[in-house]
Amino acid sequence: TSTVVLHGKHLNITRATVAEMGSSSLGWPARVLEHRSLEQVALLTAEPLRAGHRYALSIQYNANLSSSLHGFYKSTYRSRDGELRALAVTHFEPTAARMAFPCFDEPAFKATFSIRIRREPKHLALSNMPVVKSVTLTPWLVEDHFDTTVKMSTYLVAFIVSDFASISKRTSHGVKISVYTVPDKINQAYYALDAAVKLLDFYEDYFSIPYPLPKQDLAAIPDFQSAAMENWGLTTYRESALLYDPEKSSASAKLGITLVVAHELAHQWFGNLVTMEWWNDLWLNEGFAKFMEFVSVSITHPELRVEDYFLRRCFDAMAVDALNSSHPISTPVEDPAEILEMFDDVSYIKGSCVLNMLREYLTADVFKAGLVQYLQKYSYQNTRNEDLWNSMTTATLFVPFQVCPTGGADKKGPGGDGFCRSQQSSSTAHWTKGETLDVKAMMDTWTLQKGFPLVTVTVRGKNVHLQQELYLKGVDSPSPTGSLWHIPLTYITSQSHTVQRFLMTTKADVIILPEEVKWVKFNVDMSGYYIVHYEGDGWDHLIHLLQENHTALSSSDRASLLNNIFQLVRMKKVSISKAFDLTLYLKHEREIMPVLQGMTELIPIYRLLERRAAGGTERQLKEYIVHLFQELIDRQAWSDTGSLSERLLRHSLLLFACVHRYQPCLEKASGYFMEWQKSNGTLRLPADVKTAVYAVGAQTAEGWDFLLSKYRLHTFSAEREDMELALSLSRSKDKLQWLMDQGLHGDIVRTQDLPHIVVFVARNPSGYQLAWSFLKENWEKIIEKFELGSNSVAAMVTGVTSRYSTRADLAQVKEFFASLEAKCSQLRCVQQATETIEDNILWMDRNLESLKRWLNNHH
Repeated sequence: TSTVVLHGKHLNITRATVAEMGSSSLGWPARVLEHRSLEQVALLTAEPLRAGHRYALSIQYNANLSSSLHGFYKSTYRSRDGELRALAVTHFEPTAARMAFPCFDEPAFKATFSIRIRREPKHLALSNMPVVKSVTLTPWLVEDHFDTTVKMSTYLVAFIVSDFASISKRTSHGVKISVYTVPDKINQAYYALDAAVKLLDFYEDYFSIPYPLPKQDLAAIPDFQSAAMENWGLTTYRESALLYDPEKSSASAKLGITLVVAHELAHQWFGNLVTMEWWNDLWLNEGFAKFMEFVSVSITHPELRVEDYFLRRCFDAMAVDALNSSHPISTPVEDPAEILEMFDDVSYIKGSCVLNMLREYLTADVFKAGLVQYLQKYSYQNTRNEDLWNSMTTATLFVPFQVCPTGGADKKGPGGDGFCRSQQSSSTAHWTKGETLDVKAMMDTWTLQKGFPLVTVTVRGKNVHLQQELYLKGVDSPSPTGSLWHIPLTYITSQSHTVQRFLMTTKADVIILPEEVKWVKFNVDMSGYYIVHYEGDGWDHLIHLLQENHTALSSSDRASLLNNIFQLVRMKKVSISKAFDLTLYLKHEREIMPVLQGMTELIPIYRLLERRAAGGTERQLKEYIVHLFQELIDRQAWSDTGSLSERLLRHSLLLFACVHRYQPCLEKASGYFMEWQKSNGTLRLPADVKTAVYAVGAQTAEGWDFLLSKYRLHTFSAEREDMELALSLSRSKDKLQWLMDQGLHGDIVRTQDLPHIVVFVARNPSGYQLAWSFLKENWEKIIEKFELGSNSVAAMVTGVTSRYSTRADLAQVKEFFASLEAKCSQLRCVQQATETIEDNILWMDRNLESLKRWLNNHH
């Protein structure tokens, strides 16, 4: 061939030459052609390049640092004395390495990278590997030579030139771990450093594969679009995802930082060592890293009770996955915007939830054996979905599995954790050795089709009749045939709390119980990615159980009942009054998961009514929600005492109570704010009640201005996000508009924080029209800053419109997006937004009158 095609974007190539390796000639020049829309560069050689020969390409080029938050870009920060300082940093995933250097910018083109960086002596340069030597070229210029990397994909290359400070420690396996941050914040780096040491040691042991690099740096970047990035040996984070101030940071910050560090370090194996062949299987990176957060942190930091948090995330994924605009976990993508759209809740969270379900099904030991085999077999290579399933299937050969006849799932096998697989035979349950389980056939049903199953359970005497169908929000017509899952069902009954297991592979099936029961609860502890409808009087029995003795079910089971029943209202399977009957028991609930789930179901309904200005009903519903949690709110200490779960619950409850103007909460918070203001911000407020205090204080113009003055100070950087939330709750439209404008400008409010500020403003009754106008008027600038298809853009589009519920709202949203070019109007987030509004309209039409009646009767 006489053409070599590489990727390049915004690069000015001045000269290119080609030389045959090993020959004495200096090579010959190549002509350079650029195809901008494809982000490609072609080098045309005078002589054809011959197969089997090796050539070296030399390319001279220059480029400006990017003004967005991807590629090789500039970030700034102010030092304690107010000096503006700059740094240069990279963020390449998925397709921005081509903005820093010409390359084959696709994950399957793995290569080794030798990097040299020239810098001023006052700066330091970091990259994936350690520096092997530094050469002083002139008194004001140093050249750092970094060791050659292992074989890896372009999107994992990273380099930073900054004046950062660092602290370091070694793991028990001898890897040097360092945390880098702006010098003034180095005292906030200790928590992440200790967590990283523990987690890297955990992963080396769990995967039985040593971490292959001599060091792992974690760098906190002042301007950073996502939460973090797993560059091999140099992971990068936004400051709030890495820095922890023991004096000021909240319990949720501690949990968040631990999970993000666990996620990025899991990627050093899943993603970096073994990489998906193409972005359609991104979930092999992200679903796994998300799942490993849960596996690792539950062992390294058991006090964080990460399982509570993990399972609730599965409901977040289901909310998106229930829409028609969802996509299978593994789905074809081609251009950069489509690739970026894959970085969503389906790839990350649904991916992690189905892996959790698979681990429950195969047992933890078989699952781990399959993972280790997969990582060892494909180290430094690229994989597809099926490679993982084949490794898992092989692993099952070494561990016995239980096989039962249909309906014979009343006793667990000798090992106590075998799953029954539906088998048409009348023999009693027995163990079989060496019979392969087809993991691929099962998991293809979860990764190659979108959505999730609704299992309908009907109890008739001892017979439990099961049916599965696709769950679709708000749709009247029966679901399309052809959706069928292999569902590892689990259940307990009023007679037995021993978890029974049954693999459902057909549209309908029957389980025969040993005796008649009062109630049955499927999907024990929410380990499965499906929802359950109890036909006949099934729900009535469960509602009665919760009212009489709610602790008969685990807190996860109570949370899942709350979630499922409200999902079923959307499908017209259950009436809104029955769903509200179930919530009555929450008056006695004390555990974090069901309380937060109750709020997650009820508050959005209140927000819909509030947006509609549904007068009396809206007020009644707010009073009802406050009344449910009043006892719990009154019991909260305004301090940082208790376990992490208790602290997280306190933070949510007090913020809820104050925002919804519960008088005792308002009085207490106002008192704290006045004291804090009097002390000129030096009084130490308990970290977990701070958000509620700021939210109340910012309701007055004077309080808002005072809070903003503190927000701008370096000393309050650990609280920026809490303060942003409080500032965005103002009732002054001018202040809200100013806040969003500043976010776009990027000086006082960092541009990285704009997406969540816009969503906060949209949730504020005084701000929802402002946020929508802001999004429309600044669309071009937002796309330029955050990239088409990115999570940041999606969060704004869906967040600003999620409470709309009128046909007029729908019309204006559709009209705006229809006016944009096709690649904007066809974004998945636009489809999600319009579908959600349609769903809200349907919900209000169907349920508003019944809800009014229920509230009149019960409150």
